[in-house]
Amino acid sequence: MVNCCGLITAEKQPVPLKSIEVDLEVRDHVATVASTLQYDNKEDKPIEAVFVFPMPDEAAVCHFSAKIGQTLVVAEVKEKQKAREEYDDALSSGQQAFLLEESDQTPDIFSLSVGSLPPGESASIRLEYVTELAVQADDGLRFCLPAVLNPRYQPQGRKSSGSVQVTSVPASIVPYSLSFSARVRSPRPISKVESNCSLDPLEYLNPEQTQATVKLAAGHKFDRDVEVLIYYKDSHQPSAVVEAGQPSAKSGTLMGDPVVMLSLYPEFPQDVMSSLASHGEFVFLLDRSGSMDCPMDNMKHDVTRIASARDTLLLLLKSLPMGCYFNIYSFGSSYEHIFPKSVEYNQKTMEEALKKVEKMEADLGGTEILQPLKHIYKQACIPNQPRQLFVFTDGEVGNTKEVTNLVKNNSSSHRCFSFGIGQGASSALINGLAKEGGGHPQFITGSERMQPKVMQSLRFALQPAVADTSVTWDLPKGVSVTVLSPPIRTIFQGQRSLLYGQLTGQSSESDEGCVTVKYSLAGHPSENKLRFSLKPAEDTGLTAHRLGARTLIRSMEMEEKKQDEAVKQKIVEVSVQSGVSSSFTAFIAVNKSNDQPIQGPLLRRNIPLPSKCLQDLCATHSFKDNDGDLKSASRPRDPFLQVVSLQQASGCWELQPALADALSKTSDDMEKKKPASVGYVWATILALIWLHGFQVDAKDEWELLALKAVSWLRSQNGNTHYK
Repeated sequence: MVNCCGLITAEKQPVPLKSIEVDLEVRDHVATVASTLQYDNKEDKPIEAVFVFPMPDEAAVCHFSAKIGQTLVVAEVKEKQKAREEYDDALSSGQQAFLLEESDQTPDIFSLSVGSLPPGESASIRLEYVTELAVQADDGLRFCLPAVLNPRYQPQGRKSSGSVQVTSVPASIVPYSLSFSARVRSPRPISKVESNCSLDPLEYLNPEQTQATVKLAAGHKFDRDVEVLIYYKDSHQPSAVVEAGQPSAKSGTLMGDPVVMLSLYPEFPQDVMSSLASHGEFVFLLDRSGSMDCPMDNMKHDVTRIASARDTLLLLLKSLPMGCYFNIYSFGSSYEHIFPKSVEYNQKTMEEALKKVEKMEADLGGTEILQPLKHIYKQACIPNQPRQLFVFTDGEVGNTKEVTNLVKNNSSSHRCFSFGIGQGASSALINGLAKEGGGHPQFITGSERMQPKVMQSLRFALQPAVADTSVTWDLPKGVSVTVLSPPIRTIFQGQRSLLYGQLTGQSSESDEGCVTVKYSLAGHPSENKLRFSLKPAEDTGLTAHRLGARTLIRSMEMEEKKQDEAVKQKIVEVSVQSGVSSSFTAFIAVNKSNDQPIQGPLLRRNIPLPSKCLQDLCATHSFKDNDGDLKSASRPRDPFLQVVSLQQASGCWELQPALADALSKTSDDMEKKKPASVGYVWATILALIWLHGFQVDAKDEWELLALKAVSWLRSQNGNTHYK
């Protein structure tokens, strides 16, 4: 009989995981994360606890250990199948064993198995990883501690990976606690730290305000991802860190040699950046699976993901330039497209698309993104209209690697901009789509508005594409570099590019190196240089080495010949040497200090994670219509979106009662002050004045459509058609 005292799952099984403690240390743009998981077996039989949890996809997992009583067991990285066999052998012989492995299908899900925990015994599990922090639209650096792991949808006819199966419960009843603290250090002053969760006040540790600590406020509930945004003064500064090799490692190896980590912020000429493209083929791919009916903010429940996506498509369609082409796809278990093929953007096609967008609901079932992508890539590209693909999804798919490989194989024909919507979006999918498609990823969670981030990506898409990119290294005589990073394929204004290199040879502390990045932008050759000292930095540990190893491993994993045994062996070699996990390796630890085998049948206990899936959340915040279909509660349209919706494809507004109502004016008020015979011009001027006067905080959202309106006004000199 199961003892139901203490923490239990929805199936009335005890939960051996009691608490998770997370310590975050941020140094400039790199984070080191240490998580301690406390397990207690309150049952009368030995147990095996299995915990499947999310992880940032670019994280380099570099340490795994277990403490049982006074015994500390540190795990080793081994080839995955060997690690699994060693774990199973240990359990069958009555030993304690611990296994940490990455999912075979996606790098942002890990499985932690704690085997043969005797009755009444405790175990403290510690795992560490390092990761780079992404630059946001407002120049903040984003760290996300994934807490929510929604069930990943598997396409029909496919089996999920046997090594990873998700156990989920509604977030409100997660039976273990989370504590979180952060320490931030930077060469530049820290201006502020924000979060989607309640934080205690930021505490500065020195007068220069270059060091600070912060932690989650008391009473935090384990019901959402923990997102932290860090803002530095003068953040867009290139930097370089040279890290000494590991003393115990052999010279000439990755861990034995110094590694340099370069952070580059290329600056584009302003005159080039001010000229936005007036052409292109824009394909929008929208997730309409059932989970898109969940709220954007789990705490407020006022706007659903699908509703926010509809508003975003409205802004996008109003901001497209005349002369371009576009189409809109939507998908779930099946997929639809508004036009048989991309059509020229004009008033007629825009109106037709918007009418269909307004009727879009989260009613297409599962999340099968692969088939619509294949259909898009089968369509012939339009001459002189570069294809730009925008993908909107909550990322709950189970075939991530298959999807990203498809994008990679078609990367020469388009750029892909991806948007992860809501809690639990797969970072591996969103980052992978953008990375392999030469675009830019964005994540929208909590109370964030989707529109500013999407419009930033549209500006990226409209800006000239960088071409002929090259990187050259100038190093002292006798020093050479092995580049660990893949070639730089895309560069966007204000976005960071990271390079890792293994330095071989002898150098003095006074020596310097230089890296030059050259590229062509709209036919204009440009270059950026970064000089750096070869003197190793102090107190950096092996962060740069591990991130460099992770970058090299990821590059090899994405090679087309990944199934090649030689490539696999190279990945395993780098992973074992660096102590960084990969898709072909796992961490394994066996407690061999216990002389007495653990007796009794072994009970398996799956540790549940919070899930914000449709069934356990959305149904409580929506209502069913008369036909029994699940529908989101209707809401009045925002005045800003009402004004935007009235703009014509050319950029102008018509003087009409609907515009007067949106501007909080009467038709008589607008007519009284109207100069003679300038109806469309006057309406457009009024709309622009209203945007600048009352919507200045949303300028990032309306800037492109306003530029189109200004361009239209300038074209009206002597034109009587719109008067």
